[in-house]
Amino acid sequence: MQVPTWCSKHTTSNFILCAGPVGTCGGVLCRPGSFSVFFPFQAATETDADRRAYAVWVSEIMLQQTQVATVIDYYNRWMQKWPTLQALAQASLEEVNELWAGLGYYSRGKRLQEAARKVVSELAGQMPRTAEDLQKLLPGVGRYTAGAIASISYGQATGVVDGNVIRVLCRLRCIGADSSSPAVIDRLWDMANALVDRSRPGDFNQALMELGATVCVPKAPLCGECPVKQHCRAWRRVEKELAFASQKLFGKLTPVPDVEDCGVGGCPLCPPATEPWDSSLGVTNFPRKAAKKQPRAARTATCVLERRGCHGAPEYLIVQRPSSGLLAGLWEFPSLPLAQDLQEEKQREVLADHLRAWTGWPVVAGGLRFIAGCPHLLSHPPDICGLLPAPGWGCDPGPCLVPVPLGDGGGVPRLSCVHGHEEGAEST
Repeated sequence: MQVPTWCSKHTTSNFILCAGPVGTCGGVLCRPGSFSVFFPFQAATETDADRRAYAVWVSEIMLQQTQVATVIDYYNRWMQKWPTLQALAQASLEEVNELWAGLGYYSRGKRLQEAARKVVSELAGQMPRTAEDLQKLLPGVGRYTAGAIASISYGQATGVVDGNVIRVLCRLRCIGADSSSPAVIDRLWDMANALVDRSRPGDFNQALMELGATVCVPKAPLCGECPVKQHCRAWRRVEKELAFASQKLFGKLTPVPDVEDCGVGGCPLCPPATEPWDSSLGVTNFPRKAAKKQPRAARTATCVLERRGCHGAPEYLIVQRPSSGLLAGLWEFPSLPLAQDLQEEKQREVLADHLRAWTGWPVVAGGLRFIAGCPHLLSHPPDICGLLPAPGWGCDPGPCLVPVPLGDGGGVPRLSCVHGHEEGAEST
């Protein structure tokens, strides 16, 4: 296999982000409050390594695709209810879903509980101690989460790469290739592992993540406040351009181009020739992402079946989704995907067949009436949901009829909550 040839600006040689005693090096660990954003979740005062690892694990799973401000209340309630792995392992999935409701990505909570039960039943209640074992043995724990737990809780000198770290490293080393490509991600992990402070890996990783979250932000980064700007090649380029513009204004000679800006032909980490440096963007030229694919539309028919119970209270038919796949295990009004070109009359027939299979009762297709469409933009193909009411039946409770006051799920997530938050959705 041919070893890729990188430009010198992408290397980590002579590149140290922190060295020496705390407060003396001017690196990422020495900026005031350098890990204050993440430490409230990381059980900084917990001395038991396994309890600390559990706290870090919960916080990192909750923080995936979710803002810190949103997570705080959920994290505090979770740790109050299940302060240990053993406590979580004894909880029911319904309890987990109830506490998680509104946080989105519901499968995260389910996998957390599955992994907790595995630690208790198969690993004698002891968390794996290395990033490699954490990723290998615990369901739902990926490379980043494993690195965070191992470095913060157990002091393993391993790096982490999340969205914030990707942005920081791409700017520090002018990595202009698609930052989501496997080749770039592998290189970023190599850099993170090479740069991590061996004596304080957990503190270093949290400080690097917060640097990206508070200073090296996606838009309008605070380069003047950055403790590592002298190492940042993107910032150097901006400074060179400003110096060149000043010299040109005063009629001075054009400076010799920096050899690092010339690059090596075919460097897999440099920006493609079709996307040259844009001076108006400055350091935000990096990182670069592949163009987003256009979403593919999908149609879903959702049926609301209502009846009056024995005491006159409304009851609605809700069903549980399969245990795997999108929105796994959650409750919803009966729904099914529809072909794009299916006529309305045929839609009624298909849905009536579906409802008969669910209830075992006769359902007349003509009794279903289209109410309205409801578009949802999700990270997976968007749903276009048609709401169709059906007449209710008598007083005998059926196996799937559950009296659920709409708006208060009693442990069952509301339909709007399911569609509005899963996959970080934006609903309309």
